[in-house]
Amino acid sequence: MIINAEKLVLGRMAVIAARQALLGEDVKIVNAEKAIITGDKQSILKHYLSRLELGQPQQGPFIQRRPDLFVRRTIRGMLPRKQYKGRQAFSRIKCYIGVPDNLEKAESLKKAQLQKITKRYITVGELCMHLGGK
Repeated sequence: MIINAEKLVLGRMAVIAARQALLGEDVKIVNAEKAIITGDKQSILKHYLSRLELGQPQQGPFIQRRPDLFVRRTIRGMLPRKQYKGRQAFSRIKCYIGVPDNLEKAESLKKAQLQKITKRYITVGELCMHLGGK
């Protein structure tokens, strides 16, 4: 299954990807930096910047700053990663920035799209830029 994450809500897309990976299907997500997180931009930034302040650098919590790893970490939170089936499902998930040449026929999920037109969202790429990513 190839998912185009452009204009898809991150949480909804992650649930669908995690469910398919648990069923044994390989899931590839392209355009990971264009997935969106709904809500007020300033409150989302404040939440993730405050999480960066927690803990110690060697002990975590670790916040991913690359958009593809950020999306993959979100999907990991929806899997039973400490069980064998969860580890196997997580290994079947791949995320990409942009669209690689061999994955051009990606499908967009209707269930994960933003239902109402709203200006209250931030893309994963913007969020990662504010967190210190490139």
